[in-house]
Amino acid sequence: MADHGTFMWNELMATDVDACKAFFGEVLGWQFQEMDVGAGPYNVAMAGDAPAAGMFKMEGPDFQGQPAQWMAYIRVDDVDAAVAKVEGAGGKVMQPPHDIPTVGRIAMIADPTGATVGIMTPVDDG
Repeated sequence: MADHGTFMWNELMATDVDACKAFFGEVLGWQFQEMDVGAGPYNVAMAGDAPAAGMFKMEGPDFQGQPAQWMAYIRVDDVDAAVAKVEGAGGKVMQPPHDIPTVGRIAMIADPTGATVGIMTPVDDG
């Protein structure tokens, strides 16, 4: 896969999705399409006809005490193989690999400094 190791997606984990949609709609002209990814509504921000980013509401114990934030995702050939290297390289697996229906397989990791990023193998790469 030619895009291994490149940033491929950004999403906003928001405490107030409606306020964020209104803000980015006004500032950037984004329109939003809601889709179901199995964990509640997911909003895809559209820049014209092209998907620009995603947005979902931070709910549940995993998000307790966390501020709203943007999360970037890096495309990898094989999420499980990449995760197997994380701890040996000095990082930490924050969320193990899991499948998001119709989207792909993702995991959340932290580098040795604690900076977090998502890694992802999209469904169309499998």
